[in-house]
Amino acid sequence: MRAPLLGSALVCLLSAPAVAQDALPPATTAAIDKAAAAILARTAAPSASLAIVKDGRIAYLKAYGTADLATKTAATPAMTYSIGSISKQFTAAAVLMLAEEGKLSLDDPVARWFPQLTRAKDITVRQILSMTSGYRDYWPQDYVMPGMLKPTTPQAILDDWACKPLDFDPGTKWQYSNTNYVIAGQIVEKVSGQALLDFLRGRIFKPLGMTSVVDTDDAPLRPGEPMRYLRYALGPARPAPKEGRGWMFAAGELAMTAQDLARWDEAMIAGKLLKPSSWRLLETEVRLADGAGTQYGMGVAVSLKDGRRLISHSGEVSGFTAENMVYPDQGVAVAVLTNLDATGASAELAGKAAQAVFASGDAGTPAALAQARNIFAGLQKGQLDRSLFTSDANAYFTERALRDFASSLGPLGAPRTFTQASRGLRGGMVVRRFTATFPKRTLRIWTYTRPDGKLEQYMVAAGR
Repeated sequence: MRAPLLGSALVCLLSAPAVAQDALPPATTAAIDKAAAAILARTAAPSASLAIVKDGRIAYLKAYGTADLATKTAATPAMTYSIGSISKQFTAAAVLMLAEEGKLSLDDPVARWFPQLTRAKDITVRQILSMTSGYRDYWPQDYVMPGMLKPTTPQAILDDWACKPLDFDPGTKWQYSNTNYVIAGQIVEKVSGQALLDFLRGRIFKPLGMTSVVDTDDAPLRPGEPMRYLRYALGPARPAPKEGRGWMFAAGELAMTAQDLARWDEAMIAGKLLKPSSWRLLETEVRLADGAGTQYGMGVAVSLKDGRRLISHSGEVSGFTAENMVYPDQGVAVAVLTNLDATGASAELAGKAAQAVFASGDAGTPAALAQARNIFAGLQKGQLDRSLFTSDANAYFTERALRDFASSLGPLGAPRTFTQASRGLRGGMVVRRFTATFPKRTLRIWTYTRPDGKLEQYMVAAGR
């Protein structure tokens, strides 16, 4: 429900057997496993559970690390983790299902159900789902405050936080607010006549075979599931407190296996359960009154990454963080669940895994990577095989340019790592981006390759 921060430390890494390994090339799974080991070690996240969808179906499941440090229980793909705010897209889907049935409209004012809330006549369901309502967030902190250890009710949250003055006029700004989704969940219950979880189980979880889903707003995870952890600064992982009942309703209450979250991703890619028009609404960036984009749809973030449409969301509740990334147009999704709060481990591993999957789809990657690295080694010495380049590129590499390449790159020595970061298209050419790391710095390298195999460009610049 909150935004993750980064940490660093060492942790012992254990690995559970993978499922459906044959669906991804061995080199790809090896790269993902290596990234998982490094990320858990650096962040001290005790464990992670990962699921990858490729070509619209689950292709890889794996768990890493230790689910319970006290009992030294190894994580397995069958274990259930809290997904935090990833829960919001399920609440949004429930609202859209009711809209499809004509039981509500996204343009209905909140006053239809909650006339007592601040400016309820001026705020629509659409603005609630898109975080543009102005209602203040009741839980922006990255820890559990004393008051949140006590039970509450969704109505009590609304009576307090949704009756405060708005942070801005509806539709004029975007601000992440869990309060919006407590309202949305209450609307689902009032309109459907069912408890939110009963509605989700009947309309989404059961049809998709998502059998592991539990409501952690009602009770903690069962014994044998991952323990929740936090860190104070760079200290060791310690047990995290459990929020009181009622605080996560509709905004971050769900827990499930990574595999079940991937089943939802499969449905998103295939367009199941919702009408195409509803999926478009959920996945389309909402714009403010002045036309500015928000990079948010309805319960999901909307962006372009390396030229690909990305539908994603992170999640965090006490002791857990999660990341779900869906590339619907490529049929790829990555779900990563971890049992440490205030960490970027899940987002980093999801990004690395997606990068590895897309690299495996680039038939020229191994040869292109070797070529790029060899060219880099030559440039460190002021040398260039001009037969590899077009006339334009050869004109770029003047004698002065080669001297500058050699004098600036040569002292760095051999790179510790040289990896492909992405692949795309531009101007009829294949664009590949690489990252080279050295003890004290990182470099970006990007190339343009023409259909005949000649390099039109080879650029090197400082990285982050």
